[in-house]
Amino acid sequence: MLRPDAASQWPLPATAERPSRHPGRRPSLMATLAPPPSGRARPSQSWLWRLQLLVSNYLPLLLMAMLASGTWWLVKHTPVPEEATQAPPPRHEPDYQMRNFELQRMGGDGRLRARIEGAALRHYPDTDTLEIDQIHLRSYSADGSWVLARARRAVANADASEIQLYGDVEVKRYEAAKDGAAPSEAKLDIRGEFLQAFVNREQLRSHLPVQLRHGGTTVQAVSFEYDHLNARLSFQGRTTASLAAPGAQKKAKATP
Repeated sequence: MLRPDAASQWPLPATAERPSRHPGRRPSLMATLAPPPSGRARPSQSWLWRLQLLVSNYLPLLLMAMLASGTWWLVKHTPVPEEATQAPPPRHEPDYQMRNFELQRMGGDGRLRARIEGAALRHYPDTDTLEIDQIHLRSYSADGSWVLARARRAVANADASEIQLYGDVEVKRYEAAKDGAAPSEAKLDIRGEFLQAFVNREQLRSHLPVQLRHGGTTVQAVSFEYDHLNARLSFQGRTTASLAAPGAQKKAKATP
């Protein structure tokens, strides 16, 4: 059994001596070298190193995802300012009321144009209209004539320049007083269930049946329009008129 020498080396095995091809030369010894030692195995990478490598590769992506989620959370939970909130639609409820009232409208020249009285008045801010119960309206013209109107209910705009009368409507027009005496009889008498009055333009209009009396003439009309400034009275639809004659009454029918 072979043992290593003091230098920790194994002795090389001797080989048979070959005859020299060249006489006179010293024979050489042939030795077989051992194979080179194999390289040392590469140690396996630790899990901590792999984790660090993974984090370093995906860290920018993780930061961007966190930033996006944080932005979404802020937008979701940021309170909306009170000014930006949509105001609720106004309800049809009066904001003020009056009872047993009297209103007056003055013209640009300082003269009285209209006087409105009623049992109750309600103002609705959503439509900016007035609703009046048991209305009594007096409207004065520049020529001194005036109109008296009554109805169970009325709806007017904010300045009462346009008024719609409902229920038992009665409108009478009087001529200007002469010698300081008030006229005892109306020149024009209108009755119906609906009437629309335009105070500034001095016009009366209705799309429902009305009865008109002018002097001794009575007219039943489906609808009508009266313009005082232009002295015009027109009817629409089928109209029936009863004309007064000396000693008798004459009936006639007018077609549109």
